[in-house]
Amino acid sequence: MNRPVVGMAAGMALAFAGFFGGFGAFLLVAALGALGWAVGRWFDGGGRVQDLRDAFERSRR
Repeated sequence: MNRPVVGMAAGMALAFAGFFGGFGAFLLVAALGALGWAVGRWFDGGGRVQDLRDAFERSRR
């Protein structure tokens, strides 16, 4: 899918969340969408799952 179609789908998801769930649902969908976008950009940039695992293990020590 190209970027305009993905953007349209995200906008429609936010609109449905805002209409049916109120402002709280709108914010939740927006935050989870931003998190998904960030993870997708990280993977496109050459990120690996092992890097995330190592980061979480270092923070627990």
